[in-house]
Amino acid sequence: MSFTYPEVGATRDGEPLPDGYDHVRVRERIGHGRAAFTAVVEGVVMFDLHRSIGLRVATSQPRAAVGVRVTSTLGVGPVGLRIPCEVVWVLDEDRRGGYAYGTLAGHPERGEESFVAELDDHDDLWFTVTAFSRAAAWYARLGGPLTRAAQAVATRRYVTAARRLAARASHG
Repeated sequence: MSFTYPEVGATRDGEPLPDGYDHVRVRERIGHGRAAFTAVVEGVVMFDLHRSIGLRVATSQPRAAVGVRVTSTLGVGPVGLRIPCEVVWVLDEDRRGGYAYGTLAGHPERGEESFVAELDDHDDLWFTVTAFSRAAAWYARLGGPLTRAAQAVATRRYVTAARRLAARASHG
């Protein structure tokens, strides 16, 4: 199975996002210190961030690595929207960590999304979600503004979940 878009890796390192897509870039301070950073990075690369916002997540490996398949399911019980992706890059540095995944056939969108935690020079913890996407499935195209609104809600939930992970580590 191959990616459904040609600009694989375009969310890495703040590069300009490709034209022809809707863009999302949210960066917020979510905590402070090494313990919070470690907790958030672990939550991201172990896919706990996604589980914490209510997605069911199946992966080909338990930890994010290039080539790992990630299928999230949104819905209840046997009824759900399958969202297949593959990890395209991983960031594992002393003060930055996270990954990006890109869409595979069957995903309602085409594009890429990254989740990165970063400790700045003052040990403030920043979390960034970056994405570019456009509708692939008929129902995503039909949804128009509702599809964009759903993505905005998911982005907010990711940031809130990362903030919770950081807070737990700071107070735990």
